[in-house]
Amino acid sequence: MDSRFLGIDEVAGVPAVAVVVDVMRAFTVAAWAFERGAEKIVLAGSLDEALALKARRPGWVALKDGAAAPGFDAVNSPGLLRDVDLGGRTVVQKTTAGTVGALAVKDAPLVLCAGFVVAGATARLLRDRGCGSVTYVVTGEDGRAEEDLACAQYIAGRAAGDGTDAGPYLRRAAGSRAAAELAQGVREGAHPDDVALCLELDRFPFAMVASQEDALTVLRPVAVPAAA
Repeated sequence: MDSRFLGIDEVAGVPAVAVVVDVMRAFTVAAWAFERGAEKIVLAGSLDEALALKARRPGWVALKDGAAAPGFDAVNSPGLLRDVDLGGRTVVQKTTAGTVGALAVKDAPLVLCAGFVVAGATARLLRDRGCGSVTYVVTGEDGRAEEDLACAQYIAGRAAGDGTDAGPYLRRAAGSRAAAELAQGVREGAHPDDVALCLELDRFPFAMVASQEDALTVLRPVAVPAAA
């Protein structure tokens, strides 16, 4: 399997398969939203777009990075979202890096959004679909975020079936700048458990596939059974 690891701005053209990685915290939050019952997640291009989408559909839940803000129902924190009932709801998500990365490759035939919590299922889906060439979009810090790169490399190894040991990759992520900022309370809209939740390997048995629906980029969970 041919794997490329690129920052958002380094992606040129439309990749055949894109895996967009945001460990801390966009796609950990997305996975928790599905765990809490969300039907789908609409990835918004701006805060204004997120609010406009919610305004047209009052039942939708709007979520953003940083501190709470008028019009938004939740913030981009798995620790704060894990007890929220989202049964049957649509979530509109706008974050600094993760949603930006997914929208940058939205026209790819297959777009997966991932973090460690869905790493195994993501790798199995890539393997099951026989993906020969995969572009991993490392969203944080202009493609240099250690937690995102570590996760992307781990998924690539798992997808190739090489029996990759998760330990070194999780340690790299735990020592990342993002983990330190979350642990030190530098980032607003955070919970003390956020880092641990973002490093919970294979917490969920589904991958997350983004596709175009009515001119919107929509993320949905896809169950990927573990190998017997």
